[in-house]
Amino acid sequence: MLLPVTLAAAAAAGILTIWLMFRIGAIRRAEEISVGDGGNEALIRRMRAQMNFVETTPFALFLIAVIEIAGKGGNWLAFVAGIFMLGRVAHAFGMDGKFGQGRFIGTIVTLLTLLGLAIVAALVAMGVM
Repeated sequence: MLLPVTLAAAAAAGILTIWLMFRIGAIRRAEEISVGDGGNEALIRRMRAQMNFVETTPFALFLIAVIEIAGKGGNWLAFVAGIFMLGRVAHAFGMDGKFGQGRFIGTIVTLLTLLGLAIVAALVAMGVM
């Protein structure tokens, strides 16, 4: 199979995107806000969580794909991809304020996984790996 880790990570990202959309939609329906944020803090937080996901996930997916294309992936890459996605879920819950440290945990996990993937990609590019 071609790029199984990338495909699984992209599928997880698609599902998480839909989940984030539903969370926003729930507040929109409950507060009757069809356009914009209506100054509703809960809606703003959920919209920001979704946007943060959209800002970071393409970089992770791209790095996962190029590492896998280079033949340097493996079980560790699937593990890192899964940890990244769990970090994004923690961040979303943290943005709600319901999981106190979730935003911090999600941010740190995202930062560290992106940094680790970038370092591996650089090492592969230099022929070290």
